[in-house]
Amino acid sequence: MKSPRNVVKRKMSPGHCLLHTAPSMLRLPGTLGGYERASLNRNIRLPQATGETFSMCIPPPNVTGSLHIGHALTVAIQDALVRWHRMRGDQVLWVPGSDHAGIATQSVVEKQLWKERRVRRHDLSREDFLREVWRWKEEKGGEICEQLRALGASLDWDRERFTMDAGSSVAVTEAFVRLHKAGLLYRGRQLVNWSCALRSAISDIEVESRPLPGRTELRLPGCPSPVSFGLLVSVAFPVDGEPDAEVVVGTTRPETLPGDVAVAIHPDDARFTHLHGRQLRHPLTGQLLPLITDASVEPHVGTGAVKVTPAHSPADAELGARHGLHPLSVIAEDGTMTSLCGDWLQGLHRFVARERIMSALKERRLFRGLQDHPMVLPICSRSGDVVEYLLKSQWFVRCREMGDRAAQAVESGALELSPSFHQKNWQHWFSHIGDWCVSRQLWWGHRIPAYLVVEEPVKADGEDCWVVGRTEAEAREVAAALTGRAGAELTLQRDPDVLDTWFSSALFPFSSLGWPQETPDFTRFYPLSLLETGSDLLLFWVGRMVMLGTQLTGQLPFRQVLLHSMVRDRQGRKMSKSLGNVLDPRDVIAGAGLQVLQEKLREGNLDPEELAIAAAEQRKDFPHGIPECGTDALRFTLCSHGALGGDLHLSVSEVLSSRHFCNKIWNALRFILGVLGRGFVPQPSEELSPSSPMDAWVLSRLARTAYECERGFLTRELPLVAHALHHFWLHSLCDVYLEAVKPVLSRTPRPPGPPQVLLSCADIGLCLLAPLMPFLAEELWQRLPPRPGGPRAPSISVAPYPSARSLEHWYQPELERCFSRVQEAVQALRALRATYQLTKARPRVLLQSSEPGERGLFQDFLEPLSTLGHCGAVGLLPPGAAAPSGWAQAPLGDTTQVYVELQGLVHPQTHLPLLAARRHKLQRQLDNLLSRTSSVGEAETRRKQRISSLQLELSKLDKAASHLQQLVDTSPSPREP
Repeated sequence: MKSPRNVVKRKMSPGHCLLHTAPSMLRLPGTLGGYERASLNRNIRLPQATGETFSMCIPPPNVTGSLHIGHALTVAIQDALVRWHRMRGDQVLWVPGSDHAGIATQSVVEKQLWKERRVRRHDLSREDFLREVWRWKEEKGGEICEQLRALGASLDWDRERFTMDAGSSVAVTEAFVRLHKAGLLYRGRQLVNWSCALRSAISDIEVESRPLPGRTELRLPGCPSPVSFGLLVSVAFPVDGEPDAEVVVGTTRPETLPGDVAVAIHPDDARFTHLHGRQLRHPLTGQLLPLITDASVEPHVGTGAVKVTPAHSPADAELGARHGLHPLSVIAEDGTMTSLCGDWLQGLHRFVARERIMSALKERRLFRGLQDHPMVLPICSRSGDVVEYLLKSQWFVRCREMGDRAAQAVESGALELSPSFHQKNWQHWFSHIGDWCVSRQLWWGHRIPAYLVVEEPVKADGEDCWVVGRTEAEAREVAAALTGRAGAELTLQRDPDVLDTWFSSALFPFSSLGWPQETPDFTRFYPLSLLETGSDLLLFWVGRMVMLGTQLTGQLPFRQVLLHSMVRDRQGRKMSKSLGNVLDPRDVIAGAGLQVLQEKLREGNLDPEELAIAAAEQRKDFPHGIPECGTDALRFTLCSHGALGGDLHLSVSEVLSSRHFCNKIWNALRFILGVLGRGFVPQPSEELSPSSPMDAWVLSRLARTAYECERGFLTRELPLVAHALHHFWLHSLCDVYLEAVKPVLSRTPRPPGPPQVLLSCADIGLCLLAPLMPFLAEELWQRLPPRPGGPRAPSISVAPYPSARSLEHWYQPELERCFSRVQEAVQALRALRATYQLTKARPRVLLQSSEPGERGLFQDFLEPLSTLGHCGAVGLLPPGAAAPSGWAQAPLGDTTQVYVELQGLVHPQTHLPLLAARRHKLQRQLDNLLSRTSSVGEAETRRKQRISSLQLELSKLDKAASHLQQLVDTSPSPREP
């Protein structure tokens, strides 16, 4: 047989061990196989075509780097669903794409420019810098596509989109203009998340909430020395007119004291009732501040009094607005103190100013103490700097009205979230949603299509005069109409800011199909059938897609959202470059030595301290590197996890186990093809009728597997599919049927039934497996002899997926129930063989049952019982007959006994010491477990399970020892007939 070009060419000779063949075959194929490429033409109508469409888009990964295992989970789930729909006969569109990742990409390119040329961004013009970014994108951006192809993603590559390409730019501009005209997008001065290191506003998802248990020192960009956080500073605000009276306020941010405009207390706090209406002296400036009462103050937190800094705290901004307080901005964009702080602080880094303020408070004797204080610190995930809240004039999207529609869509069932427990978070987020800041102070991104009308008088609300247009000419027309002046007389300056990356990402489901034009793809495939992504993106991405999609297209962008969990390492840690546990899927697929893994870390952008920690952790986790596992093994492992529930803890050892499963399938097909031989003539599957109970059983198991796979795909529960396939291939086919049928196949002449059954199991089983393991399934399926009838599909990827209905004539649940009883007998026989260490002997076996039905059941499977139990002849002992003397015995429930011949096969005097030694060893293990202090959770459950298992094993050993002792004490009995 010829192997495809991406397969290691090794013959499937009967004696050849293919342990490494399957994984090598699946290594980094680079492109879809020739069979599959030829079959993915959407213009070809499949015989099983349903006339339905199935459309989905990949969550566009950031163009900045490479995919990790979390992305691989997304791809594995999506590709399995896409392949199933394609084989089912649906017309499928799966749109690939990547995200321009504004902050991340600009940061990477800036670091590279500094590293290679010692050039800062501002040393270049905006146009020159953008040329550098595009050059970097062209050089590095293709890596993601290579990884997707390595994972076997059968994407529609001719539809690939990039969120900064021409089509996306048109869609972004159109969306901005339409939202502005609808009154849903406006410019205003509000508090925003601000990264001083990046000098830009950032989104909520880029703010990492880091819990601190108490005093914690952090090194921050731009700060000359480590800064302590997790401390509560107590500051006295003297009461005006009362020399000895003061109100003590607790704060974790003393550097914002210059921006305080009031102190607030709860109106019912009796400690301050006598001070209602009084004024306080600012501890630094001596200015008078009002002491205000507000029900939002928590009396039992800290001192019960809080300083109010509306320009640097979202909570204080709301409180200040309620009381008409004017905000004072004391921290600048670069993180230094502003002129409002006075000459002694102006220009200082805010955390250097903190120490100077603390010293000033002590000099003025207004410092009242310092104590550890657990807190949550907002950190910019892009820069590592502490996030500041600054008042900035920015563009905002009004979200309330659109958010209400998104919440209603889920409540009414028009939009389905799966798993359903995410609905609670969805409704809570939209019921508390604020306006969305979409301005970013970057150069890389979609430049905002808004223009300042220069020299135009400021509007009544204090804002400058801004106009919006698809082009400058359109904006000029709007400005002329607004000002009543000729457009040619006006000077317009375009907003230098760009839009939040999430704005263009929120348009992806329809912009990728050609919106705002009514393209054939948009007409046919929108709304999308499904949106599958990680649960961490539910609100920031999915929620915004629903809001903007509904507003701009008049339809929900998709009908169902399938959310998988976060992938963590085997220790339960989040995948992080700084921890050294981020895995490139290609390293798991092809394998990678420790030296290669460490080199990849050094090539990254980690600072020296982070690099040292990551390298140490990597050496600990992968001391010998990562073994080669193969694409299909990785995909199968990811799909088999219960990824819809809690976090997914992934270890390479699990993927390696799936690789062994791949090898099992490969070797099973090698055996089956050897049985079929060259002159084999396949029978149409619909004409196949089982000729033995074993044939009927395995075909029933195959039909059940098809039903479970169909149910799993319909409900989008891929772990059910993976479990059903694993159980059929490993346990039903390989462990049971192949072993049971070997003696039958060795007969001359060979019965015609089993080879036909084996072909059906291989053909249908591979088709069932194909969505999860496309490479292995394709390679092996192409080797099978074609069945008579019409032309065969060019690839398994477009072969009809086996339906439960087409195989229901094979399904015999009663036969499966009966055979499960036979399997119990096999297990009992194997347990007796293990206990008495009958390694090579093939003892006779007798079964005795008081139930007539069971006797008939065992009668039909005597030969498989002998084969699977590794025994000699198996017979039935009539009910009521005396038990054979000297035979080992094991109960099979309440109605059946299993007897195994020992005489002449076991030497009691030799075997008893072996049993005693084993019993001593197990007893020590049991005593050790019993002496341990009880724990909680999974560890305690495992301990109890192990105790139960040891006690059962000890009981079996005691019974065996007692039986052997009887053989020693009594003379041997005659052999039973």
